[in-house]
Amino acid sequence: MRTRIKICGIASAGEARLAIDAGADALGFNCVGPSSPRHIADCRVAEITKLTPPPVATFLLTVERTAEAIAAHVRRTQPNTVQILWTIDPAESARLAEIEPQLRRVQVVHVESRAALEMIPVYSPYVHAFLLDSGRPTAATPELGGTGRPHDWAISAEFVEASPLPVFLAGGLSPANVGAAIRQVRPFGVDLSSGVRTAGQLDPGKLAGFAVAVRQADEALEPA
Repeated sequence: MRTRIKICGIASAGEARLAIDAGADALGFNCVGPSSPRHIADCRVAEITKLTPPPVATFLLTVERTAEAIAAHVRRTQPNTVQILWTIDPAESARLAEIEPQLRRVQVVHVESRAALEMIPVYSPYVHAFLLDSGRPTAATPELGGTGRPHDWAISAEFVEASPLPVFLAGGLSPANVGAAIRQVRPFGVDLSSGVRTAGQLDPGKLAGFAVAVRQADEALEPA
Protein backbone atom coordinates (compact mmCIF):
# COMPACT_ATOMS: atom_id res chain seq x y z
CA MET A 1 0.00 0.00 0.00
CA ARG A 2 1.23 3.49 -0.82
CA THR A 3 1.33 5.74 2.22
CA ARG A 4 -0.36 9.06 1.51
CA ILE A 5 1.40 12.31 2.35
CA LYS A 6 -0.44 15.28 3.86
CA ILE A 7 1.37 18.58 4.34
CA CYS A 8 -0.30 20.81 6.90
CA GLY A 9 -0.01 24.51 7.66
CA ILE A 10 -0.30 25.61 4.02
CA ALA A 11 -0.44 29.41 4.11
CA SER A 12 -0.25 30.49 0.47
CA ALA A 13 -0.80 29.33 -3.09
CA GLY A 14 2.98 29.12 -3.47
CA GLU A 15 3.26 26.73 -0.54
CA ALA A 16 0.42 24.65 -1.95
CA ARG A 17 2.21 24.32 -5.28
CA LEU A 18 5.51 23.49 -3.57
CA ALA A 19 3.87 20.72 -1.54
CA ILE A 20 2.04 19.27 -4.55
CA ASP A 21 5.19 19.32 -6.66
CA ALA A 22 6.97 17.39 -3.89
CA GLY A 23 4.34 14.67 -4.02
CA ALA A 24 1.75 15.70 -1.44
CA ASP A 25 -1.57 13.89 -1.72
CA ALA A 26 -3.31 16.33 0.60
CA LEU A 27 -2.97 19.89 1.88
CA GLY A 28 -4.01 21.06 5.34
CA PHE A 29 -5.20 24.59 6.13
CA ASN A 30 -4.92 25.79 9.71
CA CYS A 31 -8.03 27.90 10.31
CA VAL A 32 -8.11 27.63 14.09
CA GLY A 33 -7.46 31.27 14.97
CA PRO A 34 -4.96 34.10 14.41
CA SER A 35 -2.92 33.14 17.49
CA SER A 36 -2.19 29.69 16.08
CA PRO A 37 1.02 29.04 14.10
CA ARG A 38 0.53 28.90 10.32
CA HIS A 39 -2.96 30.40 10.58
CA ILE A 40 -4.59 31.26 7.28
CA ALA A 41 -7.74 33.33 6.75
CA ASP A 42 -10.85 31.61 5.45
CA CYS A 43 -10.93 33.78 2.33
CA ARG A 44 -7.39 32.74 1.40
CA VAL A 45 -8.25 29.07 1.87
CA ALA A 46 -11.20 29.45 -0.51
CA GLU A 47 -8.88 30.94 -3.14
CA ILE A 48 -6.38 28.08 -2.83
CA THR A 49 -8.92 25.25 -2.75
CA LYS A 50 -10.37 26.49 -6.04
CA LEU A 51 -6.92 26.23 -7.63
CA THR A 52 -5.97 22.85 -6.17
CA PRO A 53 -6.11 20.16 -8.86
CA PRO A 54 -7.79 16.84 -8.18
CA PRO A 55 -7.05 14.29 -6.87
CA VAL A 56 -5.18 16.36 -4.25
CA ALA A 57 -7.33 16.56 -1.12
CA THR A 58 -7.86 19.84 0.71
CA PHE A 59 -8.30 19.56 4.50
CA LEU A 60 -9.89 22.36 6.53
CA LEU A 61 -8.71 22.22 10.16
CA THR A 62 -11.55 23.55 12.28
CA VAL A 63 -12.14 24.08 15.99
CA GLU A 64 -15.89 24.40 15.57
CA ARG A 65 -17.85 21.90 17.68
CA THR A 66 -21.36 21.82 16.22
CA ALA A 67 -22.50 20.44 12.89
CA GLU A 68 -24.00 23.75 11.81
CA ALA A 69 -20.86 25.73 12.67
CA ILE A 70 -18.59 23.21 10.97
CA ALA A 71 -20.79 23.23 7.86
CA ALA A 72 -20.71 27.03 7.78
CA HIS A 73 -16.90 26.99 8.04
CA VAL A 74 -16.75 24.52 5.17
CA ARG A 75 -19.00 26.69 3.00
CA ARG A 76 -16.70 29.67 3.58
CA THR A 77 -13.55 27.77 2.61
CA GLN A 78 -14.69 25.13 0.07
CA PRO A 79 -12.41 22.19 0.98
CA ASN A 80 -13.30 18.64 0.08
CA THR A 81 -12.36 17.36 3.56
CA VAL A 82 -12.84 18.68 7.09
CA GLN A 83 -10.49 17.77 9.94
CA ILE A 84 -12.31 18.09 13.26
CA LEU A 85 -9.82 18.96 16.00
CA TRP A 86 -12.05 18.68 19.06
CA THR A 87 -13.66 15.48 20.31
CA ILE A 88 -17.16 16.67 19.47
CA ASP A 89 -20.48 15.24 20.60
CA PRO A 90 -21.16 12.15 18.46
CA ALA A 91 -24.65 13.50 17.81
CA GLU A 92 -23.05 16.51 16.12
CA SER A 93 -20.86 14.18 14.07
CA ALA A 94 -23.96 12.29 12.95
CA ARG A 95 -25.73 15.55 12.13
CA LEU A 96 -22.77 16.78 10.06
CA ALA A 97 -22.91 13.57 8.02
CA GLU A 98 -26.57 14.32 7.32
CA ILE A 99 -26.21 17.95 6.27
CA GLU A 100 -22.88 17.61 4.40
CA PRO A 101 -23.01 14.08 2.94
CA GLN A 102 -20.58 14.89 0.13
CA LEU A 103 -17.93 16.21 2.54
CA ARG A 104 -15.09 13.93 3.60
CA ARG A 105 -14.96 13.99 7.41
CA VAL A 106 -11.84 13.19 9.45
CA GLN A 107 -11.95 13.00 13.24
CA VAL A 108 -8.76 13.84 15.12
CA VAL A 109 -7.94 11.62 18.09
CA HIS A 110 -5.24 12.88 20.44
CA VAL A 111 -3.22 9.91 21.68
CA GLU A 112 -2.62 10.56 25.37
CA SER A 113 -3.27 6.97 26.48
CA ARG A 114 -4.90 3.73 25.32
CA ALA A 115 -8.23 5.46 25.96
CA ALA A 116 -7.80 6.76 22.41
CA LEU A 117 -8.94 3.33 21.21
CA GLU A 118 -12.36 3.99 22.73
CA MET A 119 -12.99 6.65 20.09
CA ILE A 120 -13.11 4.10 17.26
CA PRO A 121 -16.68 2.82 17.79
CA VAL A 122 -17.90 6.26 18.84
CA TYR A 123 -17.05 8.02 15.55
CA SER A 124 -16.64 5.27 12.94
CA PRO A 125 -20.30 5.43 11.83
CA TYR A 126 -20.05 9.13 10.97
CA VAL A 127 -16.57 9.84 9.56
CA HIS A 128 -14.41 8.63 6.70
CA ALA A 129 -11.06 8.50 8.51
CA PHE A 130 -9.23 9.18 11.75
CA LEU A 131 -6.11 11.27 12.32
CA LEU A 132 -3.93 10.46 15.33
CA ASP A 133 -2.09 13.44 16.81
CA SER A 134 -0.15 14.48 19.90
CA GLY A 135 -2.34 17.25 21.27
CA ARG A 136 -3.48 17.68 24.85
CA PRO A 137 -7.01 19.04 24.56
CA THR A 138 -7.69 18.75 28.30
CA ALA A 139 -4.57 20.64 29.41
CA ALA A 140 -4.87 23.99 31.18
CA THR A 141 -3.83 25.51 27.85
CA PRO A 142 -5.38 23.11 25.34
CA GLU A 143 -3.18 21.80 22.53
CA LEU A 144 -4.99 20.63 19.41
CA GLY A 145 -2.01 19.67 17.28
CA GLY A 146 1.08 21.24 15.79
CA THR A 147 3.09 20.22 18.84
CA GLY A 148 6.10 18.92 16.91
CA ARG A 149 6.37 15.90 19.20
CA PRO A 150 5.54 12.23 18.63
CA HIS A 151 3.15 10.24 20.79
CA ASP A 152 3.18 6.54 21.69
CA TRP A 153 3.31 4.77 18.33
CA ALA A 154 2.54 1.44 19.99
CA ILE A 155 -0.93 2.78 20.80
CA SER A 156 -1.22 4.19 17.28
CA ALA A 157 -0.40 0.77 15.83
CA GLU A 158 -3.16 -0.77 17.97
CA PHE A 159 -5.55 1.91 16.75
CA VAL A 160 -4.75 1.22 13.09
CA GLU A 161 -5.21 -2.51 13.63
CA ALA A 162 -8.60 -2.00 15.30
CA SER A 163 -10.00 0.75 13.07
CA PRO A 164 -12.32 -0.14 10.18
CA LEU A 165 -11.43 3.22 8.63
CA PRO A 166 -8.22 4.70 7.19
CA VAL A 167 -5.95 6.30 9.79
CA PHE A 168 -3.53 9.20 9.30
CA LEU A 169 -0.56 9.56 11.65
CA ALA A 170 0.62 13.00 12.80
CA GLY A 171 2.78 14.36 15.60
CA GLY A 172 6.48 15.14 15.39
CA LEU A 173 7.10 13.42 12.06
CA SER A 174 10.17 14.32 10.00
CA PRO A 175 12.33 12.85 7.22
CA ALA A 176 14.44 11.25 9.97
CA ASN A 177 11.68 9.28 11.73
CA VAL A 178 8.84 8.79 9.24
CA GLY A 179 10.26 5.51 7.98
CA ALA A 180 10.23 4.03 11.47
CA ALA A 181 6.72 5.41 12.04
CA ILE A 182 5.38 3.76 8.89
CA ARG A 183 7.03 0.44 9.70
CA GLN A 184 5.60 0.38 13.23
CA VAL A 185 2.17 1.95 12.77
CA ARG A 186 1.29 1.12 9.13
CA PRO A 187 -0.92 4.21 8.72
CA PHE A 188 -2.96 5.03 5.64
CA GLY A 189 -1.25 8.41 5.53
CA VAL A 190 1.28 10.60 7.33
CA ASP A 191 0.73 14.25 8.21
CA LEU A 192 3.31 16.87 9.13
CA SER A 193 4.08 20.57 9.08
CA SER A 194 7.10 21.70 11.12
CA GLY A 195 9.16 18.67 10.09
CA VAL A 196 9.51 19.99 6.54
CA ARG A 197 10.04 23.66 7.39
CA THR A 198 13.06 25.86 7.98
CA ALA A 199 12.49 29.16 9.80
CA GLY A 200 8.75 28.59 9.38
CA GLN A 201 8.87 28.21 5.60
CA LEU A 202 8.41 25.05 3.57
CA ASP A 203 11.84 23.68 2.73
CA PRO A 204 12.04 22.00 -0.71
CA GLY A 205 14.96 19.86 0.42
CA LYS A 206 13.13 18.60 3.50
CA LEU A 207 9.98 17.99 1.46
CA ALA A 208 11.95 15.91 -1.02
CA GLY A 209 13.70 14.03 1.77
CA PHE A 210 10.40 13.27 3.45
CA ALA A 211 8.84 11.96 0.24
CA VAL A 212 11.87 9.73 -0.39
CA ALA A 213 11.75 8.37 3.17
CA VAL A 214 8.06 7.54 2.82
CA ARG A 215 8.55 5.74 -0.49
CA GLN A 216 11.54 3.79 0.84
CA ALA A 217 9.49 2.65 3.84
CA ASP A 218 6.66 1.57 1.54
CA GLU A 219 9.04 -0.38 -0.68
CA ALA A 220 10.57 -2.13 2.32
CA LEU A 221 7.11 -3.34 3.37
CA GLU A 222 6.17 -4.73 -0.04
CA PRO A 223 6.14 -8.53 -0.26
CA ALA A 224 9.26 -9.95 -1.90
